[in-house]
Amino acid sequence: MIQTFHAPMLVFDLDGTLAETAGDLTNTLNVILEREGLAPVSLAEARQMVGAGARALIQRGFAAEGRSVDGAKLDQLFADFLDHYEAHIADVSHLYDGVVAALDRFEAAGFSFAVCTNKVEVPSKKLLNALKVDHRFKAICGQDTFKDNGRNIAKPDPRMLLMTIDLAGGHRANTIMVGDSRTDIDTAKAAEIPVVAVDFGYTDQHVSTFAPDIVISHFDQLWDAVSKIEKTRV
Repeated sequence: MIQTFHAPMLVFDLDGTLAETAGDLTNTLNVILEREGLAPVSLAEARQMVGAGARALIQRGFAAEGRSVDGAKLDQLFADFLDHYEAHIADVSHLYDGVVAALDRFEAAGFSFAVCTNKVEVPSKKLLNALKVDHRFKAICGQDTFKDNGRNIAKPDPRMLLMTIDLAGGHRANTIMVGDSRTDIDTAKAAEIPVVAVDFGYTDQHVSTFAPDIVISHFDQLWDAVSKIEKTRV
């Protein structure tokens, strides 16, 4: 029987993993908060709010002032957020040091790549295009890419990761997730996919708390981390 070869795949989170995006997200959040008469949040505060998507970010911004928002009001603020954010998608956002070199090295070794993020799909693609790396990924999937009875399938639902792998033409048995938060780690574990966590992203606790397979502090360390995981699969 002929076996189908599947190239090894790395699936990356986006905000706080591939790219430092907190500045543009914070600036957009503060535009929304100020329109609503609320105090702006600092970059340090916002870094702990990012990671679950724009709706959650808006809700967390309101909660910082002891307010709540949901329903139609949240829907409108979410739409306003996206309009402003997409117009300022990469004013200050940038790839983390070592990302391009890491992609080059893994690609030369036969790896393919995908993105699995709780950011909405369209701004995710716009951001990666602005950062000139969108062409590197077989699939760029956001919180609204996959649906179940009209509802978004988003992390930490493991189906989002598994469906991203399938859409990108990968194989679950030789895929590794790379993320920066508990959400990424929980998603990968639930999908039974190994996970490398970066420790420079957006989380209110150190990522080691959530027991990823390996923690790295720079993309220069990703090659060795992936090699270590692959050895355990042999």
